[in-house]
Amino acid sequence: MNKLKFLTVLVLILLLFNQTAEAALFGKSQALGNEIQKEEYPDSIDVEPKLEESSEKVVIKGGVQETMDVSLEDCLRYALGNNPRIQAAMQDIFASDARIKQAWSAYFPQFSWQTGYTKIKQLQLSDALGQNLIFNYYVLGQITASQMLYDFGVTQNQVTIQKLANKGYKIALTGTVNDIVCEVKKAYYNLQYAFEAKKVAEEMVQRYEAFYNQAKAFYMAGTSPKVDVTIAEVNLSNAKLMLIQAENAIEIAMAKLNNTMGLPYANRYNISENLKYNPCNITLDEAIGVARESRPEFQLAEVKVEEARQNVKLVKKSYFPKLTVEGQYQVGGKTFVSNYGYNYGGYLNFPTVNGMLIRNQIKEAKAFYSKEQATAINTKNNIYYEIQQAFFNLVERKSSIPVAFLGLKQAKENYELSYGRYKVGVGNPVELKEAQVQYQDAMLKYYNSLYQFNAARAELEKYIGKNLSNDEVELEMPDSKKKKRGSKKNS
Repeated sequence: MNKLKFLTVLVLILLLFNQTAEAALFGKSQALGNEIQKEEYPDSIDVEPKLEESSEKVVIKGGVQETMDVSLEDCLRYALGNNPRIQAAMQDIFASDARIKQAWSAYFPQFSWQTGYTKIKQLQLSDALGQNLIFNYYVLGQITASQMLYDFGVTQNQVTIQKLANKGYKIALTGTVNDIVCEVKKAYYNLQYAFEAKKVAEEMVQRYEAFYNQAKAFYMAGTSPKVDVTIAEVNLSNAKLMLIQAENAIEIAMAKLNNTMGLPYANRYNISENLKYNPCNITLDEAIGVARESRPEFQLAEVKVEEARQNVKLVKKSYFPKLTVEGQYQVGGKTFVSNYGYNYGGYLNFPTVNGMLIRNQIKEAKAFYSKEQATAINTKNNIYYEIQQAFFNLVERKSSIPVAFLGLKQAKENYELSYGRYKVGVGNPVELKEAQVQYQDAMLKYYNSLYQFNAARAELEKYIGKNLSNDEVELEMPDSKKKKRGSKKNS
């Protein structure tokens, strides 16, 4: 009997403890989502950077700087005038032009002047006569003039080689300009994309602020839990962080463009043009045909082959003599002015011949000529491959723009539907957040597709060596008026 009472009391105690635990748990579940531990989850305003309090105000001295608008044409003009690679290539041309004149100098007369004193003891005569014969020889002045009349085409070959080298440097300058123009265009388009990404980030901040205000209003009205407000705060904080990153991306893109232009310390400026779709209609065969006439590397390969051929002809003339005339006038003798003398004549000077040396020099020149021919073929093959790759990349980027644009319209429509559902209390914050992320990604993908297309077009222009005619068209954005701009520029 006592055991039965004890078990009954124990069961009642366990039931009472279970009901108390359920009540406590039920109470916590009711409070879950409506109460936040501030120590673990502070408000976003509590973690924002704060300025240190100071009694002195910080004043930035200096005039107000006006930010100017810069177009692509402005950037190209700045680059052509300031990029150090262009300046270096121009100096190569100037130096090569001087080497041409140096080669021509063999046809110009040569002059020399000499003065001095010589003391001579004739060994043979002193031995034969049994006495020391010492002579003092004075030269007040000795003027010598010589003129090369003909060297059987050696100088002409040297001049031809230097002219071909000069032409090669001019083509190399064109190639340098071509590369820099491509780099400036890509950097400019990248900066345009950075500005568009910043606009997207700013728009997302505004939308997340609207989401936060709506969630806060629902919470104050008691129709949604506190967790919705927390989610909105987190989303807003992430959007502000993305805006900071977008602003930093603009600074980096601008620094890259400045460095490409050769103006690394340029002041901040704005881009006067938005990122646009600039269509170009060109076939692969047309691109290859343009490259044959305009691609600098294509022309440079042919110049190097001809230069190697002229070098073979020059080495073969190592056996040839040189015809010159020379005249000399002297004043001197026992004293500086005791006598004078002169001589003149023509000479056919044959070089010192080393048959083995010259024969192997000819073999070396012929081998180098064959090498340049093979290198030229390889260069043309690489150019053909580069044009193919750039052309098909351009086609791919062009095809991706309408797809990205359609995805943008669909994402915007999906977001508007989700936001409308949330405003009337039917949707949930997770659904709205997902729609906002998809809309943001769609905008970035669309602008990135425009950037990729323009960059691919700049690459193709680089590989064919010529700018394409420009037709600018701005696609219609969702819920915006249709804009079209048409202009043709022949470059």
